[in-house]
Amino acid sequence: MPVMALLAAKLLMFLSVISGKPGSAAALDNCVFLGEEEKNSLYEDGDVVVGGLFPLHYIFNDYSDSSLHIYFSSRGLRWMQTMTFAIKEINQRSDLLPQIKLGFHIRDSCNDIPVSLRAALLLVNGQPEMQVKLSTTECFYFASCSCLSNQKEFPTFMRTMPSDTFQVRALARLVSYFSWTWVGVIGVESDYARFAIQLFLQESVQYGVCAAYTYFYPVVLSQHALDELLDVIQMSSSKVIINFSSESEMQRILREVQRRNISGLQWIASEAWATAKSLWEKSADLLMGTLGFAIRRAAVIPGLKQHLTCLSPSHIHESAFLAEFWEETFKCRLNGSVNSHSHGVGSDLDRPLCEGTEDLSDVYSPYSDVTQLRVSYNVYKAVYLVAHALQDMSNCKVGKGPFSHGTCADPKSFKPWQVRLILEGEVSNMTECLRCSEDTWPNNERNLCIPKTIEYLSYHEFMGILLCVASLLGACLSISIIATFYTYKDTALVRANNMELSFLLLVFLVVCFLVGLLFIGKPSDWLCRIRYPAFGISFALCISCLLAKTAVVLMAFRATLPGSNVMKWFGAKQQRASVLLGTAVQVIICLIWLLTSPPHATSNTHYHSATIIIECVTGSEVGFWCVLGYIGILACMCFVMAFLARKLPDNFNEARFITFSMLIFFAVWVTFIPVYVSTAGKYTVAVHIFAVLASAFGLLFCIFAPKCYILMLKPEKNSKKHIMQR
Repeated sequence: MPVMALLAAKLLMFLSVISGKPGSAAALDNCVFLGEEEKNSLYEDGDVVVGGLFPLHYIFNDYSDSSLHIYFSSRGLRWMQTMTFAIKEINQRSDLLPQIKLGFHIRDSCNDIPVSLRAALLLVNGQPEMQVKLSTTECFYFASCSCLSNQKEFPTFMRTMPSDTFQVRALARLVSYFSWTWVGVIGVESDYARFAIQLFLQESVQYGVCAAYTYFYPVVLSQHALDELLDVIQMSSSKVIINFSSESEMQRILREVQRRNISGLQWIASEAWATAKSLWEKSADLLMGTLGFAIRRAAVIPGLKQHLTCLSPSHIHESAFLAEFWEETFKCRLNGSVNSHSHGVGSDLDRPLCEGTEDLSDVYSPYSDVTQLRVSYNVYKAVYLVAHALQDMSNCKVGKGPFSHGTCADPKSFKPWQVRLILEGEVSNMTECLRCSEDTWPNNERNLCIPKTIEYLSYHEFMGILLCVASLLGACLSISIIATFYTYKDTALVRANNMELSFLLLVFLVVCFLVGLLFIGKPSDWLCRIRYPAFGISFALCISCLLAKTAVVLMAFRATLPGSNVMKWFGAKQQRASVLLGTAVQVIICLIWLLTSPPHATSNTHYHSATIIIECVTGSEVGFWCVLGYIGILACMCFVMAFLARKLPDNFNEARFITFSMLIFFAVWVTFIPVYVSTAGKYTVAVHIFAVLASAFGLLFCIFAPKCYILMLKPEKNSKKHIMQR
C-alpha cells in the first residue's frame, strides 16, 4: 500500500480535492472527457468533490499455475466507508462548511500499479459530465515515505501519517535493544523501501548494527524473483530480517518460506504489514515473535460503527463494492450480481441467492471491526483536514487574506498551494508559499512572518517570583539560625552538637538556597555552566557535613568504651578533611563534565511550533546523572549511618533528626526524576528549583528546628545535666 500511495504522490493525484460543477463559469467549452467511462466507482456530487483511491481488491498472480486471483478487501472497504462517513458527517454539521456541500468520487486501486495509475488519472479528470478539473491537492492517509517531505518535488502534499524517519529510528533502537547486530534488510523495489532502508542503514551505524545484506525484490513477485530472494535469505548467517513491503508482497514471501520449510527466522515488520490480520491467519507459526511498529491506534470515531453495520440488502445495490462485500461475507449471490471473481473454489455464480435476512452483526468481518482504527483514522483526519482548509477559505476577509495583497481564495475554486498555505505554517509571497524561519511564525493573515513567543522561567512571572521569594526566605532563615547559634555558642546544646560542622552546614545551606536563583532568568551559556556544578557541589558539601556529623556521633559513643582511643581519628582536622574529600569527588565529576561536554543554552522550537523555549541542555546526560548519582550515594551513606546511630543514648544524639532529613531528601529526589523527564520548558526548570528548595528546607528544619526551639523557648533544657540524661 505505501508503494501505491507513493506512486500516486508522484502523479499529484491521490485523495484529490476536485472542485467545480457542470456549467461552472471557469469551465472551458473545449474540454471534453476522453476514454471509456468507468462504471465501477462510487460518486456523489457536491460543491467540492473529494476523490479517494482505496485498495478494494488485491490482484494475485499465481505463477505456479499461471492463474490470476482477485481478492476482495473488507479492510479497504472500511477505509472507503470511513471517507463517506466523514463527508456525510461534515455535511450535516452547521459549524463546519455550512454553505458548502462536499461530494466524493472513489475508485479502486486494486493494490496494483497499472490499475492505480488509471484510477488516479480518472479521479483527476473527473466524471464525464464534469467539464473541467479546477483544483487538486493531496492529503495522503497511508503514505509514510520520507521522500514525500520534499516540498519542491511535492508542493501540494499534506501528510496525515508519520514519516518513515520516525519509524526507522525506532526500528534501529529496537534491533539494538535486543543486541541483534547482524541483520538482513529487504524491501520491495520502490522509493518507499529505498528511502526507508537508506535511513535505517544510516541510523543503525550509531548502534553498532550491521546489515548482513540489503536486497530489493520487484513489486510483481514472480517465482524466479522469489527464488532469488529466498536463496539470499537462506545463504546468510543472519536470522533477523527487516522487511519494508506491503501486505500482499509479504504474503507471497511467507508462502514460499513455508513451501521451503524454512524456520527460525525473526521478522521485523514495517508499519505497512505489522498489523495485517490476514498474514497472521495464514502464517501464524512463521510470524511467531515478529516485532514492529504500527500506525498509532485512534480513539473511537463516534457513529462509525453504526454507519458501517447499517447495510441491508435493500440498499447495497447502490454500490458494486458494497454488493460484492455482501456476497463475499455471506457466501451468497445477489440478484443481478456482476461479481465473477474467482477465488479458487469455483465461480461465484454457483453460490445460492441471498435470502435478504443476512445480518452483519451475526458474523465477524474486518470491515465492521472498529477496535483497531489506524488507517481508517488517517482517512478520517484527511477528510477533516480538507474541510478545515475550506472553512478557513470561507472565513477569509478580503484585505486580510493570507495571499498576496491580502487576497482570499474561493473555496469552490482554489489552487493546491493555497490549501497547503492555509494548513501544520507558511506565508504567501505573490504566487509562492515561503516557509518562515526557525524563530518566526505566520500571523493570522498568513502574509507576514512574526517573531515566535519566547519562553523561559522569568523573574517577572508569578512562578518565578514565588520561587525567588522561597529561595531568599530559605537563605535568610539559615543566616538567622547562624546568628542564633553564634549568640548561644557557649551554651551546652550548641557545643554538644559539633559546633564547627553545624556552622559549616548552615553556610552551605545558604549556598543551596541561593543556587535556586541561578535557575531563574534567561539562560545563557555561562549561566548554564555555573548552575549545574553549583547545584551539585553545594549539595555535596551539605551531605558531606551531615556524613561527618553522623560519623562523629557513632564514634563518640564508641569512645566511651574502656580502652577506646578511636576519637583521635575523628578530631576537628579529620572532620574538615572528610568534608573536603567528600566534596572533592563531586568537583572532579563537574570538571570532567565541563571539559568534555558542558551544559549550554539552546533555543527549542520542536516542543511547540509557535514558541521558542530558551533552556539549558545538560550537554552530557552522563555528566548530569553522575552528579545526581554521587549526591545519592552520599545521602545513602549518611542515611545508613544515621539509622544505625538513631537509638544511641544521650540527648545530644541528633542522628534521628538526620535520619528524618534523609528520608525527606530521598522522597523529594525520587519524585523529582520522573517529573523532571516528563516536563518541558520552564516547568522543567521550576521542578528542579522546587526539588532543590524542598530538600534544603527539609535539612534545615529537621536538623536545626529542634535546637532553635530549645535555645529560644526552652532555655532550662540547655544545660549539660539535661543533655547528658538518657
